[in-house]
Amino acid sequence: MANIKSAKKRILVTDRKTARNKAIKSKVKTSMKKVEAAVAAKDTTAAKAALLAATSDINKAAAKGVYHKNNAARKVSRLSKLVNKIA
Repeated sequence: MANIKSAKKRILVTDRKTARNKAIKSKVKTSMKKVEAAVAAKDTTAAKAALLAATSDINKAAAKGVYHKNNAARKVSRLSKLVNKIA
């Protein structure tokens, strides 16, 4: 355990940031699963709506630095590809 005040603060800040990042990643994964579920059900309108929401979530995560921009672009691309196959 840290004894220095600044080290104690860093631990608290890291915990806060970790929780935030985890929540954002969880939201992105959930939105991606919604797209995949709609594609599996071959529901075009639901898939397109879910893709729009997922793209927004992924781009927000990338803007906040949770995901690298290339990682975010790859996720969006893969989801778009899935949706376009059933459309």
